[in-house]
Amino acid sequence: MPKGYWIVRVDIADQEQYKKYVAANAEPLKKYGARFVVRAGKFENVEGGSRTRNAVIEFPTYQAALDCWKSPEYQRAIALRNHICTIDLIVIEGYEGPQPG
Repeated sequence: MPKGYWIVRVDIADQEQYKKYVAANAEPLKKYGARFVVRAGKFENVEGGSRTRNAVIEFPTYQAALDCWKSPEYQRAIALRNHICTIDLIVIEGYEGPQPG
């Protein structure tokens, strides 16, 4: 079964308030088996648009990734960030097919 991922791009207007969201999202992320693959590291925007902070979060399954986002715990966390940031967040299924080579 393919893993699930959140691909997140965000612009944060208030870093102190955003810390409250980060603290609140820890519970649902842990509950659904999340693991950060990318978390606000150095990047170059070589094509297309960008935001100031990026993350890729891996879940054991696509369903776990969806369930986490829909969970009451995560929805409460969202309420803490809605007014202080602009975010693009997609939930996507991982790929387990043939690779180049």
